[in-house]
Amino acid sequence: MKTIKYFLLGLLGLVGALLIYGFIEPYIIDIEPQVAVIPGLPTAWEGKRIAVMGDWQVGMWLGNTPTIRRIVHRLVQDRPAAVLIIGDFIYAAGDDPSEEIDRVIELVRPLPSSGIPTYAVLGNHDYGMKSKNGNPDVAQASKLATELESAGVQVLDNEAVALALPSKTEQKEILYLLGVDAHWSNNDRPALALKQLPDKASRFVMMHHPNSFAAFPANTAPIAVAGHTHGGQIRLPFLPEWSWLTFIKEDEVHTDGWIDDYGKSGNHLYVNRGIGFSILPIRINCPPEVTLFTLRRD
Repeated sequence: MKTIKYFLLGLLGLVGALLIYGFIEPYIIDIEPQVAVIPGLPTAWEGKRIAVMGDWQVGMWLGNTPTIRRIVHRLVQDRPAAVLIIGDFIYAAGDDPSEEIDRVIELVRPLPSSGIPTYAVLGNHDYGMKSKNGNPDVAQASKLATELESAGVQVLDNEAVALALPSKTEQKEILYLLGVDAHWSNNDRPALALKQLPDKASRFVMMHHPNSFAAFPANTAPIAVAGHTHGGQIRLPFLPEWSWLTFIKEDEVHTDGWIDDYGKSGNHLYVNRGIGFSILPIRINCPPEVTLFTLRRD
């Protein structure tokens, strides 16, 4: 009996320690270096860096805004060639999203104000959707997009835009950025964005939900980034692809990092763990992530 008692006490202590750490880890920033190999990448873009973050979830209880503020400050200092924010700026705004949107703008403004090209797409929470069966709040999403644009953040709604370096304006020196709108609101239109690309143009693709990636034809998204999953927030040690999401979801879950054997031939997806939370304000073995891609030619 004593052995069982000590075992249970030890297990209880371990669980308690993990929970305490779960409230600490959200403030540990993981700058994740990755290489993005892009076919036909213009020479001027070789070695340039693009930073990706998302899932701020501003407005959730114990929201992780201090970490967002520190990340933005660090990016302003590091000055990547561009910053991409992959949706879910707000969590649950209610009838009047003004307060949450104002907080988002206050957090993001230093990036464009410092001269760093900053781009965004919207996520399901930005449309007021906590589940894929909900009704999208188009007015809320439009208000958020308008305020972001006013602050200098270009919001891409199934669009392709040219990322020309300041010193290089020739067509051959342009890298294109594709931004796909939210999947749960049924607004993701990869084909519409692809139509706006010049033939054989090099491109970098951003979206909120990993499921949007499956709609890209072969060899049209050599490098794509998504978020939405928060990496599962709680992951098993030494098994980063195994989180609580793996056990409760019936469909395939793409939670973190490079996703193998997914999408069409020649396309590659990286899933960012995000910064904020969903349901519970904890992270265990899943720290907030900023992905810093260094661009390379094929």
